[in-house]
Amino acid sequence: MALRKRIAVTLPLNQSLQDTITAVQWAEKNGFDDGWFADPGAPDGLTTAAAVAPYTKTLRIGMAIVPVYTRSPTVLAASADILGQALPGRFILGLGSSSEAIMQAFNGIKLEKPLTRVKETAILVRSMMRGEKSDFTDMDTVYSRGYSQEPSEPTVPIYLAALRPKMIEMAAEFGDGVIFNLWPRTALPKMLEHVEIGAARAGKKLENVEIVNRFATIVSDDKAAALDQFRRWFIPYFSNPVYNKFLAWCGYPDEAKELLEGWATRDRERTAAAFHNELVEAIGVVGAPDEVRARIKQHADEGITTSIISPVGLMPFDEALKTLSAFTQDSFSFN
Repeated sequence: MALRKRIAVTLPLNQSLQDTITAVQWAEKNGFDDGWFADPGAPDGLTTAAAVAPYTKTLRIGMAIVPVYTRSPTVLAASADILGQALPGRFILGLGSSSEAIMQAFNGIKLEKPLTRVKETAILVRSMMRGEKSDFTDMDTVYSRGYSQEPSEPTVPIYLAALRPKMIEMAAEFGDGVIFNLWPRTALPKMLEHVEIGAARAGKKLENVEIVNRFATIVSDDKAAALDQFRRWFIPYFSNPVYNKFLAWCGYPDEAKELLEGWATRDRERTAAAFHNELVEAIGVVGAPDEVRARIKQHADEGITTSIISPVGLMPFDEALKTLSAFTQDSFSFN
């Protein structure tokens, strides 16, 4: 049986804890299924997820994602256990490699062997949450010996983030679900092909693997201004090596090359021209309410299980409502 389609709010919207609490309460009241946290820096995602737990009764809370380089497997397992207790049956730990900008520039951590690091971290964390004493001395990127904690009850699922083929296949094989982000719309079918390949290695079927995706979304009647807003916010993303290589793999090698070279020479006109309107519309969910709702439904029909609605930029809750309100239970349904 195919998994139920879910609509989610992105969290946090900004650095204000109160705004995140308000967003969680509003989302639950207005028919959202989930809230999924990003964790690139302030506010700390895992801490904020714990802080909002008392304010929700039905909302499932996920991490999309916690970088595997900034916390050790023992810290991740210990944190996930407490969050699993605070949100029994409603917490998902999402792990990923993040990007060079966040790891190397912000944190001074080399982004080395990302596929292996994510896979090995997932293996260790899952074992630790089962209550098994750690004996991982022959891994390539992580090490733990002699650590143990009580088994986590209930079990906390581990989802893995992925962009390109090998990572997607690994995520589907070793994760309980897969997390996507920022793909051009024509790339989804081949991304799902690699989910199917990886899932088959673990004896799973594609339709039983939850695919979570954060949709960068702007609801606006001024589409030209919204496209410019999206372009300004995401040019730095796609000038970053991780997403730049992903963009080229998705079928935009010329644009990827121009973005990389334009960014390196600080040529704003060149990067803006490379991130043209056709490309912006391929990646972003931008337009009037009916248009963005139709886009989310289309991708759900194509294979996305859980759609995270993510207003573009950091903003107060009241400003984010213009986008989020298009997906309340009174205005949106997957049926």
